[in-house]
Amino acid sequence: MASRRLALNLAQGLRGRAGGLSVPFRRGLATPHSSPAIKTETTTLKNGLTVATQYSPYAQTSTVGMWIDAGSRAETDETNGTAHFLEHLAFKGTSKRTQQQLELEIENMGAHLNAYTSRENTVYFAKALNEDVPQCVDILQDILQNSKLEEAAIERERDVILRESEEVEKQLEEVVFDHLHATAYQQQPLGRTILGPRDNIRDITRTELVNYIKNNYTADRMVLVGAGGVPHQQLVEMADKYFSKLPSKAPETSAYLLSKKKPDFIGSDVRIRDDTIPTANIAIAVEGVSWNDPDYFTALVAQAIVGNYDKALGNAPHQGSKLSGIVHKNDLANSYMSFSTSYSDTGLWGIYMVTDKLTTIDDLVHFALREWTRLAGNVTEAEVERAKAQLKASILLSLDGTTAVAEDIGRQIVNTGRRMSPAEIERIIDGITEKDVMEFANRKIWDQDIAISAVGSIEGLFDYARIRADMSRNF
Repeated sequence: MASRRLALNLAQGLRGRAGGLSVPFRRGLATPHSSPAIKTETTTLKNGLTVATQYSPYAQTSTVGMWIDAGSRAETDETNGTAHFLEHLAFKGTSKRTQQQLELEIENMGAHLNAYTSRENTVYFAKALNEDVPQCVDILQDILQNSKLEEAAIERERDVILRESEEVEKQLEEVVFDHLHATAYQQQPLGRTILGPRDNIRDITRTELVNYIKNNYTADRMVLVGAGGVPHQQLVEMADKYFSKLPSKAPETSAYLLSKKKPDFIGSDVRIRDDTIPTANIAIAVEGVSWNDPDYFTALVAQAIVGNYDKALGNAPHQGSKLSGIVHKNDLANSYMSFSTSYSDTGLWGIYMVTDKLTTIDDLVHFALREWTRLAGNVTEAEVERAKAQLKASILLSLDGTTAVAEDIGRQIVNTGRRMSPAEIERIIDGITEKDVMEFANRKIWDQDIAISAVGSIEGLFDYARIRADMSRNF
């Protein structure tokens, strides 16, 4: 299962809800590492399907997968949860393979087959030995184009997803971020959850699942990605063999058109007080940047300046950022995590804080927002350079392995239309100055509306107007 990664993230704040099959690799086979110097090749088929690869000639394994420009944002209120439901059913049998045959085929290859759903994307991918790549692509095309979606399987998975929903409701970070989206993008597609409400999960029909595939699994919204030991032309030939009959263009349904409309960010808050929870769990965000925004990397540098903190770590007193020093010295929080989550046309830039010091919640929030306003007028060269070094290291370390490289290729091409190489990203980050950070903070952070999501023992959290006023204080 993929999970949300918000700290120094280049990913979408995605939540994977995988119904995948996973089998350990055979012993003695090393997993190759990607090289930033190797280029990404792309080809577009006649029907509009993009094929993108990063070929490593010495790699023994490959990751291949389909990245689809459709997630929960492409649903309606009535069908919310369909994309995730489909992901579960993809592994339950096709017109060519029963579920048992599919599982046995993956096991006999020693491969790994998985999937995840986010607000804007659905992804199906496989990792295997190079000689098994054609078989993996055949399996991927089969589950994407020929899933049977049998009524019995739908009913079984309905219960599985309902139990999964119950488990998610116990994960406070997940709950807080779902509510953050819901309040920041009220009554809009991006504000919905990925799993959907429980009533929807109970009521989703086979017809709705089929319609979602028909309306979204089209060539113009899909990218077939390969990373590792699969040559580009070989994957192009497989794509032409297996995916040439995909419909070229998605129908412009009302749900599709609404999903492509830029959402309005709404300054607001949602609070769920539950004194049986021993901590206050609080997320505060301003409207951030999209994947294509010129300030995308500047937002990540600003995020890295605010930094992260975890009292349980041995290096807690020395985690680098000014805010972490204040928080540690005054024992204000168990942890905090700054984040910059991007979508196709908007984003959320903010901080998630957890504290059991319930009488000093207002101090924690005050110092966090004071750090935000400081970014608009008093940033030093030294802290910008530290943040840039951390960001570059995070990006390069996140590309360790063929699956990570495939994820990077698919995410970038689906969301921006092209893949920036690690070297290109590094050059852009190197060029960011303290002046750039301060200008970004002036435009996007200082005196801007905020969205707040708070869960737990939050009696000590100031009201919205008081917190919003902190955003306009002089720096």
